[in-house]
Amino acid sequence: MAESAPLIRNNPSNRRNKHPLLLVHGAWHGAWCWQKYFLEYLESQGIAAATFDLRNHEPGPPLRKRGVRIKDYVADLASAVDSMEESPIVLGHSMGGFIVQNYLRQSRPAGVVLMASVPPAGVLRTTLRIALRFPLRFLLVNLRLRLYPLVASEKLCRYHFLSSDVDAEVAREVAASVVDESFIAFLDMLAFSLPGKIRDYATPTLVLCAEKDTIFTPAESARTASRYGAELASFPEVAHDMMLDPQWQKVADRVIQWMAANQFVSG
Repeated sequence: MAESAPLIRNNPSNRRNKHPLLLVHGAWHGAWCWQKYFLEYLESQGIAAATFDLRNHEPGPPLRKRGVRIKDYVADLASAVDSMEESPIVLGHSMGGFIVQNYLRQSRPAGVVLMASVPPAGVLRTTLRIALRFPLRFLLVNLRLRLYPLVASEKLCRYHFLSSDVDAEVAREVAASVVDESFIAFLDMLAFSLPGKIRDYATPTLVLCAEKDTIFTPAESARTASRYGAELASFPEVAHDMMLDPQWQKVADRVIQWMAANQFVSG
């Protein structure tokens, strides 16, 4: 088992939440996507939060091991939760949301937020959309058993992750920071590790939908919310990387609002 990555925490002086937020990044990304805006802003609002790198997602060369499975990422999440003093509210973005859904099969955090998340049914529809939009790139993915060809340029990162009006510097940073993703983890999201129905699920849950998302559609987000009896919050002009979008602060404020409504936040 890989050694657990250390938590990166903020430190609000006027902490308002007993249950800290634990931010789980998605495919190709790392803890850096939360450090850009979210972690510091949450601190300014009195919200204790932490994040970490899933194994093989630290900044570095794009070539990564192919053998990591979703269950390994779930183990990374479980280790991060175990290292925290209080039961967290777990917020998962994209593949991170899928990891959280699988984690729910073995444990219950205080609360759950699924942000532009892989739906419970997996990525089959997403895969078909990408294959039709980028047939040569998708061929390379399958020939090389690597997902990096889908994000190998700033133009591709803009298409998959970012709004058209995102700052050029942010787009360059994202393109320079993404890493390869495990091909077997992709297969797990396609068919082999679908979370299935979770019995007696009553954990407070929020689903965040980015309506300009090119990876997961609003209809898929609605089905995710329905599966978990969750509140659904949609953002009409926001793209897949909601934490890096020009409207990222509205997204963060919506999470805080939901936390307050569920009595996770005082004051």
